Amino acid sequence: MKTNVGGIDRILRILVGLALIGWGWWAQNWWGAVGLIPLLTGLVSWCPAYTLFGMSTKKAS
Repeated sequence: MKTNVGGIDRILRILVGLALIGWGWWAQNWWGAVGLIPLLTGLVSWCPAYTLFGMSTKKAS
């Protein structure tokens, strides 16, 4: 699995994921579960949608 999520994108995904999980927990609804998607893609630095469309936000090394 080749990483395709870089720097700022990764940080934003983690923050949005945590915010959605926190809001879902506070509001006691299922939207918190949706927050798992950006959180996990940010933590592993890999997005399946980016792979599907041939995209990457990671700088070439």
